[in-house]
Amino acid sequence: MQKKQITDKAQATASRRGFFMGAAAASAAVAAVTAMPGLSTPSAELNKLPPAPENGGGYSLSEHVKRYYQTARV
Repeated sequence: MQKKQITDKAQATASRRGFFMGAAAASAAVAAVTAMPGLSTPSAELNKLPPAPENGGGYSLSEHVKRYYQTARV
């Protein structure tokens, strides 16, 4: 009977530790996201894109694409 009590207590302690570690990780993640002031900037850049053509063929050589090709050179 005593061995079962020890096992139950160990499981409860491990469960409690897991909860508090998870809560600490979640709060650290929230703090990190809150501390980033420029997080909403990419959505503003998406609004600057021209509308896609009605007949298809929406590829355009934008600054973003030019930067990609510069970094992808071997």
